[in-house]
Amino acid sequence: MTKVRIYKPAKSAMQSGEANTEFWHLEFEPEAKRTPDPLMGWAGGGDTRQQVLLTFLSKEEAITYATRNGLAYTIIEPKPRAFVKKSYGDNFRFGRIGSWTH
Repeated sequence: MTKVRIYKPAKSAMQSGEANTEFWHLEFEPEAKRTPDPLMGWAGGGDTRQQVLLTFLSKEEAITYATRNGLAYTIIEPKPRAFVKKSYGDNFRFGRIGSWTH
């Protein structure tokens, strides 16, 4: 039976917003180990299913797709993100802990 992962991607470290994190992804688990190409040294393999990434609007849609096609799925729940409210003025306040030098 083919194994798949259903997950909601985390936000990129290169952005402050949460773009591309609203959809759920279904991704096939690797079945074969990647091997280096003898000529170029790039990692490659014969498993073409690793190139497939399906996108769904909800977790339930992804689960329905997996069960309808006979795929064994693992759900990876997203971790809640702790929002830290920051103020630019706190960098200059009196009694600030930490040094301010330049």
